[in-house]
Amino acid sequence: MTDYKTLIDAETWAFIERTNSYYPPDTIDYTIAQQRAIYDRMCREFFAGYPNGVTAETTFIAAHDIPIRIYRSASPNRDAMVLYIHGGGFILGGLDSHDDVCAELCARTGFEVVSIGYRLAPEHLHPAAFDDALHAFEWAASNYDCPILLCGDSAGGNLCAAVAHATRSHAKKPIGQVLIYPGLGGDRSQGSYLTHAEAPMLTVRDLDFYRGIRTGGVDGTGDITLYPMADADFTGLPPTVLITAECDPLSSDGEAYRDRVLAAGGHATWFEEPGLVHGYLRARHTVGRARASFSRIVEAVSVLGKGDWIW
Repeated sequence: MTDYKTLIDAETWAFIERTNSYYPPDTIDYTIAQQRAIYDRMCREFFAGYPNGVTAETTFIAAHDIPIRIYRSASPNRDAMVLYIHGGGFILGGLDSHDDVCAELCARTGFEVVSIGYRLAPEHLHPAAFDDALHAFEWAASNYDCPILLCGDSAGGNLCAAVAHATRSHAKKPIGQVLIYPGLGGDRSQGSYLTHAEAPMLTVRDLDFYRGIRTGGVDGTGDITLYPMADADFTGLPPTVLITAECDPLSSDGEAYRDRVLAAGGHATWFEEPGLVHGYLRARHTVGRARASFSRIVEAVSVLGKGDWIW
């Protein structure tokens, strides 16, 4: 059994305990409406505000009725724009849940950031979320002269990768992707799926629940838009930075995805953040390890947005 008392430091335990006080570990046993109310309250409790100089405009992609929020910096960097896709197990979250994360990403890179309010399950089963993410990418490709960088956490990381696989033959394919503790459909019989099956903040039971809700219980084996790791061809993908938490059943997906991209001749690097847990973006102001990781994320977005590769 994994000894989390050794792996996880006091700051991170404090973050876990604070999170659990708003979002108890048994929340998946509640109704979807209750889960959303609990999650939204938790996000409000962790909201850190906007950095100076960042403004946001909430609007829609009219052709597909997709809510978006556009963040702009007082000192804009027009080398690229960031399409951000939020996490939440495909059933939680929206434009407000990752509002401050997107604002800070905008402030620290200068890039315009567009956050997507994709449709959620179970009201909208797969591939609804993927379709919205793809439509948002196509909208960005038509409305921005600069390159597009994909960035997302957890479920959003899954959707970013799925979009990257789907658009690699586009004339304006993504310039890069930054995937933060993503679930990519890796081998659940080994690695972190076993060693961290009962990790704080996210368990394999949670993953099974989210998968079942997203698909309506349908077996999606082999569906690349559901599980990007199912793709038999990893050529032509954009330069990829994967950042995972050590104490997370999804950690091995980062390593496996990196290896597939490298084997296909592409650029990819994987950082596993020691002692961190799923959802640690909300700890970026209170936990040293999370703060350092968020700086790594900002650096990855900045470097890939310039079209560079330093790893």
